Amino acid sequence: MDPEVQATTIEDMVSEPALTGADLFMSKFQEFMQIGGPVVWILTGLSIIALTIILMKLWQFALMRPESSSHLDRVIDNWKQGESEQAIALLKHTRPVDELVLMSIKGLNSVNTELATLKEELDRVATLRLNQLRAYLRPLEVIATLSPLLGLLGTVLGMIVAFQQMETAGNQVDPSVLSGGIWQALLTTAVGLAVAIPVVMAHNWMERKVERIASLMNDSVTRIFTSAREPVLSQEGTAVRHAA
Repeated sequence: MDPEVQATTIEDMVSEPALTGADLFMSKFQEFMQIGGPVVWILTGLSIIALTIILMKLWQFALMRPESSSHLDRVIDNWKQGESEQAIALLKHTRPVDELVLMSIKGLNSVNTELATLKEELDRVATLRLNQLRAYLRPLEVIATLSPLLGLLGTVLGMIVAFQQMETAGNQVDPSVLSGGIWQALLTTAVGLAVAIPVVMAHNWMERKVERIASLMNDSVTRIFTSAREPVLSQEGTAVRHAA
């Protein structure tokens, strides 16, 4: 091989490196976004928002562990035996259920606390904690509802464009143009469903989790009240209303 030709070939190889995996992915992604159009851009943004909310809520649940209740039976047993200090020592103040149980024990031990006032305060705190656990779940619900509708809108707009191209072509209609326009239009529906399905699953799971926490709050605090030793606390009523 001519040395000049060989040098030119080596120089071309150095100046035009092969695409890496990340570069290839970005190229495909940009092509995909261009085909999908503005609707796919919107759906991509919604998916990023939904993923951020889901990760944030999972982190919140992991830190608080609000459904952890294995120790509550021991707490109530100690409370029944009049060992309030031992019962309080088992509680984790950062957990919403434990916080309400702690408030109940301290309130019932205090001679200056009125039963009706204590129940109202427990109701207020329970509602506040449940609202904190439900925070950002409504945006997930909105995203789950809007995503398939936006996908359908993109499909309708794409079909309109495809049929306009058919009308412009007149008698010389190219079937490949029509089929290409149709699959590009259907792409937005697929993306909308791909965003909505996992968001719906995550939203329903978190909603059900909050409902279980509310039920656990009601059950635990009611057991504290019904196990109270003082005669004045023997009147009927639940300690905290279900705030679901």
